[in-house]
Amino acid sequence: MPESVTTSPLPTHLDRWTYDDDELELDLRWWAAANYLTVGQIYLRENPLLREPLTLRDIKPRLLGHWGTSPGLSMIYTLINRVIRETDSDWLYVTGPGHGGPALVAAGWLEGTYSEIYPHVGDDATGIRALFRQFSSPGGVPSHVSVQTPGSIHEGGELGYALVHAAGAAFDNPGLTVACVVGDGEAETGPLSGSWHVPAFLNARRDGAVLPIVHVNGYKIAGPTLLGRSPDENILAYLRGQGWDPVLVAGDDPREVFPALYAALRGAQDRIESMRAAGRSGGSPQAQPPWPAIVLRTPKGWTGPDVVDGVQVQGTFRSHQVPLSGLAENPDHLRMLEEWLRSYAPETLFDEDGRLVPELKALAPRGDRRMSATPYANGGRLREDLPELDLAAYAVPVDAPGQARVSNTFSSGELMRDLYAATTRPDGGGTFRLFSPDETASNRLQAVFDVTDRCFVGQVLETDDHLSADGRVMEVLSEHLCQGWLEGYTLTGRHGVFATYEAFAMVSASMTIQHVKWLQHAQELPWRDSVSSLNVLLTSTCWRNDHNGFSHQGPGLIDAMLPLSPGVVRVWLPPDANSTLSIMDHCLRSTDHVNLVVVDKQPHLQYLTLDEAHRHCATGAGVWTWAGSCAEDEQPDIVLACAGDVPTQEALAAAELLRDHVPDLKVRFVNVVDLMALLPENDHPHGYADSQFDDLFTSDKHVVFAFHGYPRAIHQLIHGRTNPGRFHVRGFSEQGTTTTPFDMVVLNRMSRYHLAQEVLRRATRRPDGWDVLRRLCAHRLAEHERYIREHLEDMPDIAGWTWRPADA
Repeated sequence: MPESVTTSPLPTHLDRWTYDDDELELDLRWWAAANYLTVGQIYLRENPLLREPLTLRDIKPRLLGHWGTSPGLSMIYTLINRVIRETDSDWLYVTGPGHGGPALVAAGWLEGTYSEIYPHVGDDATGIRALFRQFSSPGGVPSHVSVQTPGSIHEGGELGYALVHAAGAAFDNPGLTVACVVGDGEAETGPLSGSWHVPAFLNARRDGAVLPIVHVNGYKIAGPTLLGRSPDENILAYLRGQGWDPVLVAGDDPREVFPALYAALRGAQDRIESMRAAGRSGGSPQAQPPWPAIVLRTPKGWTGPDVVDGVQVQGTFRSHQVPLSGLAENPDHLRMLEEWLRSYAPETLFDEDGRLVPELKALAPRGDRRMSATPYANGGRLREDLPELDLAAYAVPVDAPGQARVSNTFSSGELMRDLYAATTRPDGGGTFRLFSPDETASNRLQAVFDVTDRCFVGQVLETDDHLSADGRVMEVLSEHLCQGWLEGYTLTGRHGVFATYEAFAMVSASMTIQHVKWLQHAQELPWRDSVSSLNVLLTSTCWRNDHNGFSHQGPGLIDAMLPLSPGVVRVWLPPDANSTLSIMDHCLRSTDHVNLVVVDKQPHLQYLTLDEAHRHCATGAGVWTWAGSCAEDEQPDIVLACAGDVPTQEALAAAELLRDHVPDLKVRFVNVVDLMALLPENDHPHGYADSQFDDLFTSDKHVVFAFHGYPRAIHQLIHGRTNPGRFHVRGFSEQGTTTTPFDMVVLNRMSRYHLAQEVLRRATRRPDGWDVLRRLCAHRLAEHERYIREHLEDMPDIAGWTWRPADA
């Protein structure tokens, strides 16, 4: 037998939150209905209300799903509903234990939302049958709290992100309380461990509240959890140290646990309202008390089979998934399943037609107050477009291409500054935020500090720079937190940008992939309104690490994104500041996408006016006739292509070398800014038709391609095009160190000299001067090697190179 869960005494200040026996009986019956529907989803395909004895014909051929966490999730949901009804407040329910999907589906059905959204799953016996049959079945719904689940912004399949999503939802939503159930298995992950820092960023004056409910049921899929074996006081002490004020609710008798959890929830909401009132009446956020939290310890698989085949199941890891299996081979298991289902007394929960009885139906909040119907979980209902700003005010003047040097991200920072100003509410909240791991200024986005500060709800010193509790630039040294906050923020109807160093975006790459999958399925659900895109700005790229080492060099997120849903993914490689500005404005106004914008923060040569940048970015790729050596209507001997700011500069310098030394070689210069344009039109909405692709790159000429990332990405994109073997890609090849900017391109064999040599190698003819240029390139590379070793910097004509027009 597992140890019983000792009932914990509540703090005395919660004694006033009690409810009578009649209310308790109603809540226990609602909970029973939720548990019944949960078990039914896992097991039944027929006989949904047990109007006949259970037989094998009623059982699904494949038993899938997770029971162990579900009864705890349903109990929490039941009691939050009571709090909502009594306080008329807005709540969002985030479930870290995402495998409890059937419990949240059951809650949505009990509240009536599920049948409203999915009319084929009606509110009667026929609807319950459909509800059961669809769960973890072909053409049905997944076992997680997925995008198909009403009220969900968080699937919970990949553990670790519940609390960070909850925080993102709470930022700038002053009337919202986000109940976040943190599973004790999920609590072992790195992202969740970092997420406990939320109190340092949550301002009661303008934000909503996050109420963590740490559900300690003791076990993962095959063993104990760390928190499950930790003394209660250690857990409480840890949360106090992170800025929370937790209370413990523990027990295995529902008639004791329900009133205790209800009192804890009412006490938490009372504390939250008190903090809101103090913050919004002029109180200092630095003086706000700790936010409430709840530690809930109940048995795993509560109310399910206790002992199966002489082995303890309830209260152990064996209840994690399907407690009773092998029903066809073991008639006793079928008998136990029927007893389990009938223990919830379904005949008292549903009427003759299979509808929820009136007294239980009345327990659901009304309209949008239902957590399964809240607009906060369908953020497109709340989303407002960003204000239109005149981009000309931020444009970089370009009198001639390739002359002036400007940071490619600075003007985008100015755009974000004015978006902050234009979207700020009187209470200090708003609808736009920038999230970055302590890199806002490093990434040249510091213009935002003209209108707001870094957010920190804690001690602020005179020596701090742009730091305050009312600041709304979110900086924390965790890619998981930054991106997760933004995901929660956009899924609840707002806008933002996640800016980070390119290499370390891989820290949260799996999170990016999961968000793409969410948006992909959301696009297929007509009831889910469009939400703002997730905009990821990558700077400090692999090509510029003047003082950082090899660890800071890695363009792998591009490769991780390319195979994902073409309806969601966009990858942009702007060559200069105006194209960056044009793309950022477009991305911020887009919906239902994950936009990856890769551009270096350092000063770079500028090529396009703002109008030219708009046209170029809208097209996705184009011929820069001023950079090539053949007329627009001429067929070239070879194509020199590029994508990315550093590759563009090196390709231009190579084009200049070719023009000067082999002027008879006709070179077409192509710049690609929208990487997805390289895909066929049937594979991506931005993809080029074969005829369009061939007009750009020709159908038979060799193409030397300077690319920002790993060369294999280009080969993957052009697969299936006319003779793709004619593309010869130079890009990042995992060579790097702390070195000069030009040495980085040399080490990876993407320098102007390597590109020129590759053009000479691939050209279909050898024009006059080719051998002289070939030897010059080899000489200059050797000279470079000697120079940087002696002078510790690039040669002056390399470092100061600018584009020289043909007629200069």
